[in-house]
Formats: sequence, C-alpha cells, structure tokens
Amino acid sequence: MCGGLVAMETWSFAKGHGTRNDFVILPDLDGTLDLTPARVAYLCDRRSGIGADGVLRVVKAGAVEGSGFDPDLWFMDYRNADGSIAEMCGNGLRVFARYLAEEGLTDEAQTLIATRAGLRWAQLGEDGRVTVGMGTVTTGPTTSGRLGAVTYDGVAVDVGNPHLVACVATQQEVDRAELRDSFVADADVFPSGVNFELVHVPEPGHAVMRVLERGVGETEACGTGAVAVARVVNGEGPGTVRVDLPGGSVDVSFDEDGSATLTGQAVILARGEVQVPDQLS
Repeated sequence: MCGGLVAMETWSFAKGHGTRNDFVILPDLDGTLDLTPARVAYLCDRRSGIGADGVLRVVKAGAVEGSGFDPDLWFMDYRNADGSIAEMCGNGLRVFARYLAEEGLTDEAQTLIATRAGLRWAQLGEDGRVTVGMGTVTTGPTTSGRLGAVTYDGVAVDVGNPHLVACVATQQEVDRAELRDSFVADADVFPSGVNFELVHVPEPGHAVMRVLERGVGETEACGTGAVAVARVVNGEGPGTVRVDLPGGSVDVSFDEDGSATLTGQAVILARGEVQVPDQLS
C-alpha cells in the first residue's frame, strides 16, 4: 500500500468578484477556522482548488487577536493567493460588503468594516455597484522599479497598502508590457514589497492601467491600485477619475481632505462546500 487516506475538513464558501478580481469567501463568524498560508494557496489554486486572486475571511473583530476594533464589527481578513496577509483590498472590500448584505449579516445603509488598514465603510447602490470609503491616500517619493530588463520611474502611493504607479506615454506600452513576478523595487521605500501599476492617461480624468499584485501576480483588477493611480492622475485636490482595467471600469473620487471613495461592480456568483486537507505542505 503506497499511502493512506488524507483527512479532510468540509468548509462552506462563496465565490465572488469585483471587476473580475476574484475571491474565495469563507464565513468564519467565530474565528474557528485554521486558515494557514498553505490552505489559502490550496483554495486559490485555479486547477486543484476553487481558484481566486485571494481569500476573504468573514469574521467578527473580537475573534481577531489584537484587532483593536469594536468586537461586534465585521473584520475583513484578506489573504493573497500565496497565503500572505495583506493590509487592504479595495475590490475585496466591495465583495465583502455585498456578501454581508446578501447573507443578512448587515442591514445598515452604510456598513462599517474593520480591516488591517483601519475602519472602512461600504454602501450598496441602486445601480448594483458598491461604493467603499478608502480612507486618506498619500503620495510618497518618486522612485523606480525594474520589470525584467526594463526600469520604470514612478510615484510611491500609500492606500493602506503600498503601490508604485508608473505612467507611460502610450497605450501600446501598457498593452505590451510583460507583467511578471520578477518586478523589483527599492526595498528601502517598500520594505514589505509593492503592488505595481503601469498606466496610460488618454485624457484628463481617465486612466487605463494594468497591475502586478504583490503575492498574486497580474490580476484583471486591483481596487487599491485603481485608487493609487487615480491619486497620481488627479493630483492632490478633489476630483473623480475613471480607471479602466482589464476586468472593467471603476470610479475613484477624492474629497478636499484627501480621502477617497471607490465605486464598482461586486458580484457573489456561487456558494458551496469544499474539502480542505487537514495537513498541507
């Protein structure tokens, strides 16, 4: 006999996406799931798992050690596809809010959600889109990153997580770039890694971008990345920018105080159960 049976656990899940940035959603209301990095990677695998850019664990803040939030608030515990923990995810926040509403876990017109980047709010629109508050967005130094043999100059932006936004002159430069995990940025500026956005601005108030997400790879959309791009394109004042991504379009607006909102599609498309091995290497 070459091997024995593998012990499995059965977990409930949902699958959702925001402008085709997709997530496995795990209801864990009391914080009892042992969500290891290996299990996250297993769930996100597009061939042997459910397949996703990341995992959203739905848990009460009181069940998250050291969260510091009101224990009755919902906490968005976001993990990248490789199992690493991320501070924030804008598309994930919209999907998280949609899930809370559809499951009857909130009936508030505007729901407060705790995240590792701080408190955020979400509001479902009559047009089917979801608007989320993204907090204050700040720009940092001009810096650079290297993608293969190509070096791009850009601007560091903090959206609760780190971004490097590089604007190029033509749409062809965006389309032809080979976005891959070999992207290297200044570790002094980005000690925990960085999300990289390559952007063309065809007209004022409009940006077209692709994104290489830290811990994931290229995705069809990144909400915090769209906000970072909009901050660079809009400048420091108030305004609205439409951001086109491979997965669709979002609108990013800024108030006088520098805080941002992100509005876009959010869909829950499936629910079910998944078998998760007790032990994964």
